[in-house]
Amino acid sequence: MTMDQLGSIFTTAPTPVTWILIYIVAQRLGELVYANRNTRRLLSEGGEEFGADHYQYFIFLHSAWLAVIFLMVDPLHVLNPFLLSLFVGTQILRVWTLASIGRWWTTRIISAPHFDLAKRGPYRFLNHPNYLIVVLEIAIVPLLMGLPWVALLFSILNAILLRHRIGVENKVLALRKS
Repeated sequence: MTMDQLGSIFTTAPTPVTWILIYIVAQRLGELVYANRNTRRLLSEGGEEFGADHYQYFIFLHSAWLAVIFLMVDPLHVLNPFLLSLFVGTQILRVWTLASIGRWWTTRIISAPHFDLAKRGPYRFLNHPNYLIVVLEIAIVPLLMGLPWVALLFSILNAILLRHRIGVENKVLALRKS
């Protein structure tokens, strides 16, 4: 990509690439609204936040991931049907995960001894299905858009952050199981 092509998604008529990116932004913003509402309610019900020290790094990582994709993507890139179907699959898994955890879902780690543990839907099979979805999305979306280096770079950065976050979350969940 040359400098004159940088950000060309903003000057090109909408394409399938554009619509997918708009969907991702709308979906992420909607999730933040839902998560913030749940966070406030869970805190008012006696919940406590854990791991707040790393939360801003996730916000930065996801924002930078989207910004780099928006700036670097070729809006006329032809979407690979296999990767597109994988992306759609992640969205189905996302809906299943959020529907299964419902009022307990938040982007923060909020816990209290009297809170229920998620045991429905994908939580029957995985401890952290939402993290799996995010790992897949961070790789699949840039690959779908023809940006393999973005997939690699942000997958590595996400893995570093997730390693810490899952450690914090597992310690918190272990307290609720005992």
